[in-house]
Amino acid sequence: MTWTLASALRIALLDDHAVVRYGLAKRLAEEPDFTVVGAFATSKELMAALRASPADLLLIDYSLGSNDIDGLNLIRALRVRFPRSKILVTSAHSSPATVAMAMKAGARGFVSKSQELAELILAIRTISRGREYLNSTMTRELAIMQAAEAATRSQPEVRPPRRRPRGTDISPDSLSDMPSLSPREREVLRCCLDGMSVTDIAEKFARSVKTISGQKQSAFRKLGVRSDNELFKIEYQIKEL
Repeated sequence: MTWTLASALRIALLDDHAVVRYGLAKRLAEEPDFTVVGAFATSKELMAALRASPADLLLIDYSLGSNDIDGLNLIRALRVRFPRSKILVTSAHSSPATVAMAMKAGARGFVSKSQELAELILAIRTISRGREYLNSTMTRELAIMQAAEAATRSQPEVRPPRRRPRGTDISPDSLSDMPSLSPREREVLRCCLDGMSVTDIAEKFARSVKTISGQKQSAFRKLGVRSDNELFKIEYQIKEL
């Protein structure tokens, strides 16, 4: 979609569903202080347009097509490449863990696709004024999750030595350090990132394969990860963008 010029808040949309994309563009264009400068189906289209002409606010879908970058790395990439553009995330999946990851990655707000359009417009205006936006339900759920995490962190944790393949440089901002994970989920995830199988991890910690598999799947659910390939993609792909 071709860029337009205006003095109002410049908004770029990213959603791989055409009906959603153009429906949002049409509704937001009705607001006198908004200008929808682009509506895009892929992250590559969005980034190419932003390099040519920036936007004030990026309204992006967290879950794009299977051939596109995942939401977490997209947020990180946009924050690095276009630091002046504020990011508002929309998603059909708004678990506390997903919201927490998006906000930590650099989003300024998160709106579920089940919420009313009026709330989306409120979120856009709130973020444009330099504040963050989560509705009361999300705020409450995050507070509950963070309280549970704080209680878990208060217990002593014995961390095993980390084993990494040669030449592998894992960022300090590793997924294994996400606060939503329990201590045992963290150590299992670290081992997975080091290339160890479930059986290897079970032998390392003298636990059953079933227990390790359950802890791995629990960590995957909290992080919104569906496979080992996706885990490594989220961990490393940002360096290749």
